[in-house]
Amino acid sequence: MAEIYLAGGCFWGLEEYFSRIEGVEETTVGYANGQVESTNYQLIHQTDHAETVQLIYDEEKISLREILLYYFRVIDPLSINKQGNDIGRQYRTGVYYVREEDRDIIEQVFAEQEEQLGQKLAVELEPLRHYILAEEYHQDYLKKNPTGYCHINVKDAEQPLVDAGHYPKPSQQQLKEVLSEEQYQVTQQSATERPFHNAYNSTFEAGIYVDVTTGEPLFFAADKFESGCGWPSFARPIAREVIKYYQDLSHGMERIEVRSRSGNAHLGHVFTDGPQELGGLRYCINSAALRFIPREKMEEEGYGYLLSYMD
Repeated sequence: MAEIYLAGGCFWGLEEYFSRIEGVEETTVGYANGQVESTNYQLIHQTDHAETVQLIYDEEKISLREILLYYFRVIDPLSINKQGNDIGRQYRTGVYYVREEDRDIIEQVFAEQEEQLGQKLAVELEPLRHYILAEEYHQDYLKKNPTGYCHINVKDAEQPLVDAGHYPKPSQQQLKEVLSEEQYQVTQQSATERPFHNAYNSTFEAGIYVDVTTGEPLFFAADKFESGCGWPSFARPIAREVIKYYQDLSHGMERIEVRSRSGNAHLGHVFTDGPQELGGLRYCINSAALRFIPREKMEEEGYGYLLSYMD
């Protein structure tokens, strides 16, 4: 077993979130990396401890890198002393390690996050010091109080973990060599293909849709629906972090553009006129930005880790 300590705002929600992830065998909540060796809930604003979750995990089931990717899914890594509605030094973000060899892994993930965000993280990276177990009232708080306050969506633990590091973006020259003219114009120049006359508008086989430029998984076929708009329509992405959102004021309209995370490829737009029973969103995506992988070929193409989410 290994351990890592994570500060990410109110520890009630962060503990519940990680307790739902396979490979995390035990969790506690406490106060870490303050100025003195003892504190309590009433004193942490004076002793400068951060609300922190201790994770004990099985390295044969989950890696430290994967834990950190789950962590970045639910924090705002650019916010200083604030997560959700909670404000104060005790709600700062931080990764506190006990094994020196873990630092290299943490630094690598931090560097990748900074590259994606284009900014320096506000997340502390320090050796653990002064971890004080919180009062029993706080341990497993949301298990004891299921309707209690939580600043994150703990159900995000149920989404697949898609590691961006496995899907690097090719160079522009490589993209020009492997993509068709239409694929290049859509993904790299934000063009729009013709409605109805495209590859996947009428495709409803079981499988997944991946970014044509990187192979990063984007949508489950099970979340695709017939919208009548002429382009593939999806209710939601495979995991929320694989899609990036940008305001688009082109063509005299106000829309939300969606782009892929790793490839930064233009995909299409998201609208709020989707079926209410599916969440109300409609991701309107160009077929030229996608590659469809049938379920029976997912294992051989390296996407077997997603099969359990399709049962």
